[in-house]
Amino acid sequence: MKIIFVRHGHPDYKTDALTALGRLHAKAAAERLAPDGIEKIYSSPLTRAIETAQFTASRLGREIEILDCMREISWGSVDGTAIMEKGHPWNTADRFSEAGQSLTDYTWQAKEPWCHNNILEHINRVTDGFDAFMETQGYRREGEFYRVIGENTDKTIAIFGHGGAFTATLAHLMNIPFPLACRAFDLNFTCITVAKFDDLQGVYCTPRFDVIGDARHIMGISVKNTFMA
Repeated sequence: MKIIFVRHGHPDYKTDALTALGRLHAKAAAERLAPDGIEKIYSSPLTRAIETAQFTASRLGREIEILDCMREISWGSVDGTAIMEKGHPWNTADRFSEAGQSLTDYTWQAKEPWCHNNILEHINRVTDGFDAFMETQGYRREGEFYRVIGENTDKTIAIFGHGGAFTATLAHLMNIPFPLACRAFDLNFTCITVAKFDDLQGVYCTPRFDVIGDARHIMGISVKNTFMA
């Protein structure tokens, strides 16, 4: 199976809708995705993701199915006490990197400042929900791997969503700490990430990635501030 992850276009976060620029992004992404053989289209329930997906769905004559676990993550102090960067995960990862602190600690969730950040529950919602979705597609998560349990896994699907939810998903798929993924991946608007999973029934697999965060289709119509934080 091939999964194409597509971040939404440039948004107005206050209204949860695409801007005029975002619609240009989404249209460019739809043209980029047109020859990729997408059979099913899934989207976060948030409007900016659905609007982005609609351009590709209309281009291909497909329906959009809502994947609730892919709604965007949020962050902040669990109990109101001050935490680094007010819990913003990318800024926190940047501060760790600048101070020479490790981003590869697999016990990061139990340590400051992450242990007091409510982002943890959102990450678990994304990854648990994604694994439940994968099982419906014929892949069961077992430890660090997916076991192929389905017979009809030779297909291509697209999931439209958000930078944070996709960062959490990529960290999960690669079995790397989320803070490292925050620092390593720069997911621009309508960027495309392609993950391929083995199809042989019964085998264990981890995905191979063709591209991560490819946004060449919006060259010239992009903006500098990817996350608008």
